[in-house]
Amino acid sequence: MTTIVWFRRDLRLGDHRPLANAVARGGAIVPVYVHDDAGDPWAPGAASRVWLHHSLAVLARDLAARGSPLVIRQGPTASVLAALVAATGADALAFNRRHEPHERAREAAVAAALAARVALEISDDGLLVAPARLHTRDGEPYRVFTPFWQRLREVFVAAIPHAPPRRLTPPPRTVAGVPLDTLALLPSTGWDADVVAHWSIGEAGARRRLDAFVADGIEDYAAQRDLPAADGVSRLSPHLHFGEISPRQAWHAVAAQAAASGRLGVSDRAIGWLRQLAWREFAQHVLHHYPATSDAPLREDFGRFPWVEDAAGLAHWQRGTTGYPIVDAGMRELWQTGWMHNRVRMIVASFLTKDLGVHWRAGAAWFWDTLVDADLGNNSFGWQWTAGCGADAAPYFRIFNPILQSRKFDPDGHYLRRWLPELASLPTTALHAPWQAPPTVLTAAKVRPGIDYPVPLVDHGTARTAALARLRQMQA
Repeated sequence: MTTIVWFRRDLRLGDHRPLANAVARGGAIVPVYVHDDAGDPWAPGAASRVWLHHSLAVLARDLAARGSPLVIRQGPTASVLAALVAATGADALAFNRRHEPHERAREAAVAAALAARVALEISDDGLLVAPARLHTRDGEPYRVFTPFWQRLREVFVAAIPHAPPRRLTPPPRTVAGVPLDTLALLPSTGWDADVVAHWSIGEAGARRRLDAFVADGIEDYAAQRDLPAADGVSRLSPHLHFGEISPRQAWHAVAAQAAASGRLGVSDRAIGWLRQLAWREFAQHVLHHYPATSDAPLREDFGRFPWVEDAAGLAHWQRGTTGYPIVDAGMRELWQTGWMHNRVRMIVASFLTKDLGVHWRAGAAWFWDTLVDADLGNNSFGWQWTAGCGADAAPYFRIFNPILQSRKFDPDGHYLRRWLPELASLPTTALHAPWQAPPTVLTAAKVRPGIDYPVPLVDHGTARTAALARLRQMQA
């Protein structure tokens, strides 16, 4: 017996049901990763490609240490897997399901090519609960989070995750693949060094991050989660996106910590983080049931919304030169680390779609290219939520004031000073809106408006009025 285990966005050995089932089945195991992005409308962006390269390197090392090296191939997935079945004589193909529309089409092509030749063993380890199991009393998909969350907690069973295998039986003959570098995932300019330095990529790094957060951070999560200067969030999103750790492992770690502490259940503060894990789940379910939301608004009336064409404004937003410190700090954090604090993501998204009036798709495309956790479901969901056109969305008239948001969530200015060193000498009273500071304060801090730091692209009050006018135009 030989089982091909097709790795996708599940780049780990622990709690990997297809791999665990293959080990239990017995026989040889051929781990394979197929790189197939030709014609893919949602091929990984630049930052995700960097993470993917390093994560695959870790996975390959871990598999080789257990006896069966990772086979890397590239080309049309169905054809590559069919050739691999022929070369190895495999009688089973095991893999985890994905929920992006193009990935579901890829799975259908694989099934059509191989269902008559091998046993297909398909799991769903990327989610806590498969989309088919969660629906309203009317049998419809959930479009509001709170009832989704309530139902998820009723259905989900926090089973003990599968342990990583100690040993894998390799195939009797070496299976040829291509070197990882052949995939050309890394940039030629070396801009990725700063991004990589901020992370510990791979399954072991994901586990360390989860354990540290559950042990030391989760009880403070509710108080810290909206403060971008604090280390108050898990930063597990890229590890979850690439499947270096499963959502079931994350949930179980929280429950196990509660049990070890002698509590009867998970604390309210810890529940707040599990709720955020469920938000990720909700986004995946929405994409599964409404696949067009990767590009189109879930609320159909927003199909006629009068978005603004503003290439110059978009470019300033991308570079972090809007003149609003909290927006610019977030965009520079993104550029340097491949990640951005969630509170700041909402602020910068509101600024682009409301203050500048630029289509949410332009922001989603930039995030797709620059985020290491660029997940299609979460990215599309988040942008539509802020733009007011998605599932359980914030109403369009909720327009974040970037000055008030900055003062509220970065009151001491630590986040702003970290990412905007040109403003570091300003007193905190002037830091959140430097253009409003007296000339003497600016001079003392050596900040020249429009030279050392840009003046605001727009006046927020005026921009808010224009945004509400666009909403009325859509509704007319």
